[in-house]
Amino acid sequence: RAIDYFLTNKDLFVSDAVVLEFIGGEPLLEIDLIDKLTDYFKIRAYELNHKWFTMYRISISTNGILYSNEKVQKFIKKNEGKVSIGISIDGTKEKNDLQRVYPDGRGTYDDIAKNIKLWQKQFPDATTKVTIGHDDLPYIKESIIHLWNLGLKEIPANVVFENVWEEGDDVIFYNQLRELADYIIDNDMWEEYNTTLFTQGIGYPLSTEELGRNSCGTGNMIAVDASGNLYPCIRFMDYSLNKQKGY
Repeated sequence: RAIDYFLTNKDLFVSDAVVLEFIGGEPLLEIDLIDKLTDYFKIRAYELNHKWFTMYRISISTNGILYSNEKVQKFIKKNEGKVSIGISIDGTKEKNDLQRVYPDGRGTYDDIAKNIKLWQKQFPDATTKVTIGHDDLPYIKESIIHLWNLGLKEIPANVVFENVWEEGDDVIFYNQLRELADYIIDNDMWEEYNTTLFTQGIGYPLSTEELGRNSCGTGNMIAVDASGNLYPCIRFMDYSLNKQKGY
C-alpha cells in the first residue's frame, strides 16, 4: 500500500528519482519480503508509466552476517546495477563486539569479517559507518586505522545522539582524534584516506543554506514501519525514541 501511495500521488512526490532503502533491525532476515516488495515496485512503476521505473535504486544497510547467504546473493545478482549494500562494522573486533552482539552476548565480528572480501568485490566503492559511544571511545584510533587497512578508505563516523556520556569522555575523545591525526600525518595518509571525524566544517557556524535544511531528510524522505505507518524520518519512530511514543 505504501508503494502504491508513493507511485500514484505524482503531484505530491515529484522527485526525478527514488531510493528504496531497507534498514534494521536486520533487513537481510527478510530478503524474501524485500525481493517481493522491490519486484512489486518495478511492476507497478511500469504499469503506471512512472518515471521511477528506470530512475530508482535499492539500498540496504546490514550487519553483514547473512551477506553470503544464497538468497541474498541471488537478490544482488538479480538487481545488479540497481542495488547498493552497506555493511556496518564499528572497527576492530574489540570495539565492534562491545555493541554488535548476538542475543546470547557473543560478538559478531568474526562472522561479519568472513563476508568482507566478497562484499568489497561486489561493491568496490562501498563503505561502512562507525558509531561511537561511551564504552568504545578508547578504540577510535585503532578502529579507524583497522577499517582503512581493510580497504575502506572513506569512513563515515559519528557519536550516538542519546545521553550516554560521562564526565571525562570529551578528553578521551579529543586524545583519540589527536593520536589518529598524528598517525595520518606520520604516514602521509591524508590524500588517500579519510574519516568524517575530521570534516573541515566541524565547529564552524552553519551557512544560510545549511540552516535551511531539514535534519534527517525530513521533507525529502518518508519512513515506513513494519505496520505500514508513515513517518517523516526514521528517528521519529518508536524504537528510536527510548520507548517514547512516535510522532
